[in-house]
Amino acid sequence: MRSAVPTSPRPPDAPARAADPIVRASGLLKRYAPVGPAAVDGLELEVHRGEVLCLLGPSGCGKTTLLRLVAGFERPDAGSIEVAGRVVATAQRQVRPEQRRIGFVFQDFALFPHLTVSDNVAFGLRGPRAWRERRVAEMLDLVGMSVFGSRFPHQLSGGQQQRVALARALAPEPHILLLDEPFSNLDASLRGTTRDEVRAILRRTGTTAVMVTHDQEEALSFGDRLAVMRFGRIEQLGRPEEVYFQPATAFVALFLGRTNLLRGVVEGGAALTPLGRVPLSGAAKGQAIVSLRPDHLELRPADGDAAPAGSVCVTVARREFKGHVVAYEVRLLPGADLPPPEPDERLVVYGPVDARLEVGQVAWLRVTGAGVPLRAP
Repeated sequence: MRSAVPTSPRPPDAPARAADPIVRASGLLKRYAPVGPAAVDGLELEVHRGEVLCLLGPSGCGKTTLLRLVAGFERPDAGSIEVAGRVVATAQRQVRPEQRRIGFVFQDFALFPHLTVSDNVAFGLRGPRAWRERRVAEMLDLVGMSVFGSRFPHQLSGGQQQRVALARALAPEPHILLLDEPFSNLDASLRGTTRDEVRAILRRTGTTAVMVTHDQEEALSFGDRLAVMRFGRIEQLGRPEEVYFQPATAFVALFLGRTNLLRGVVEGGAALTPLGRVPLSGAAKGQAIVSLRPDHLELRPADGDAAPAGSVCVTVARREFKGHVVAYEVRLLPGADLPPPEPDERLVVYGPVDARLEVGQVAWLRVTGAGVPLRAP
């Protein structure tokens, strides 16, 4: 949606072409102390027009610092940041945040308590009064808050406040919208619904957005692409399905959910492991570490039967009911002609809720999916 009146002057630089990234970070470095690790360390990133990118990682990995660098709240110590083809930050030059045409949705919403919903949305707009009123009405209609324009923030639910914050950030037509853990302060019952509503609004408006989160499920479901960060760098960047099913490192595999890491020797497209031959989804050779998700394993009671083809013997060490599945932790037993497991090596496998396997029971474990060979950290 384009407004009739621009909310801020266009930068003097030539406008970005459609194929150009909206944001480009090159060699970005940021330190908060002269010694010790950098918060952002030589980071390279491009954000494409119209995409939603999720930054995911543990606390202290640099994801919020990266967002603040793009927004202009922090100055880089080295490297550069471009927004819509315009250099907005280097170690020597810093364009003010309000001159970057960037929207920001904060974790705590940051609404002005003394202003009504309409006045909050209008706060960053510049132009004739009639146009500003029309733009506020458009934004409130977009987020489904038209009937709440005269209310104050304390009279709204958390989900409603989040929608107002989104409307305020989108009203000046930013080049890009930055969201810093925008759903973390919402109750669990509201989080999923609000997340779906915000994602639908971003799709409908074609807004380019970068969202920081520490919630793996949220990142996998919300973003067009996912960047997993560690120690101020991007460990892996790609589509959520690609990063989940084809993790590049053990850190990514473990951070994106439960997985099993097995040592093995690659032989002709498979790795010989304590589970037997595990087919691989990618190329590898020699010694390898293989990631195998719990849903790529099948567990069944032994019941005195002979071992099914390709199965190994295990004992159930732990059982955890998850609602739709049961997570079993099983202990590997040494098998003939197979590499020995690590001392007390355990694997996690998901089973159906009607499979009544109890702790201490002997069972058969079989590989049903492909493992992912991981590069060394």
